[in-house]
Amino acid sequence: MRTGRIAAVALVAVALLAGCANTVSGTAVRPADIVPADVPPLSDTHLAEVLLTIGELNGIVGSTRMTITSDVEEMTDHSGAVSDPACLGAMFGAEEPVYADSDWTTMRDQVAREPGEGNEHWVEQTAVLYPSEREARRFFDSARAMWDTCSGIELTVDDGVVHSVWDMESVIADGSLLTQMSVQRDADGWACQHALSAVSNLTVEAWACAFTLADEAATMATEMVANAAEAVR
Repeated sequence: MRTGRIAAVALVAVALLAGCANTVSGTAVRPADIVPADVPPLSDTHLAEVLLTIGELNGIVGSTRMTITSDVEEMTDHSGAVSDPACLGAMFGAEEPVYADSDWTTMRDQVAREPGEGNEHWVEQTAVLYPSEREARRFFDSARAMWDTCSGIELTVDDGVVHSVWDMESVIADGSLLTQMSVQRDADGWACQHALSAVSNLTVEAWACAFTLADEAATMATEMVANAAEAVR
């Protein structure tokens, strides 16, 4: 099973208590590009090309030590850990209940972070295929409605081991790119940016969590979309 954000929160909490978490600044990221037009449908074999390499992920967040800690082809379910299950898709990525009615066919999900308990960055990238562009766009639109509903509220994550409270910020929509920030309370500024984009019969989700954030998740999603367009040329 992949390392979820609950586990990431646990690691950060331990690091803070131990006084071993260091605040670092990420590298500057470029703004989101326009989603390519007229991209042919992707197949299962293209998913590996959509995902960013570990070197690219490290470069985006300003790290040199992150490694892939999880690489799976199945959804997970944290609905029992979120105070409002209706906001599950705004709080976590690659969640089975969120994608259940989307007719998705194939997916790939990776998590990367630095080793040890005091990791300074945590990222996740998810690529999901659908039978056609129609289903991908339908999921994108439903996700946007969910994120909007869950903006400006407080969400609690509790898996029986870790208890954390998150402030959900407003959704920013830029064409086919959605982003939303969530900030963990009492965690020295630990926050996450969530990004979602769609192109052809593909949606991509990205998470970037750190003590200092800019638009790292947006950059991840934009570059994944660019990879998708390149993969089917």
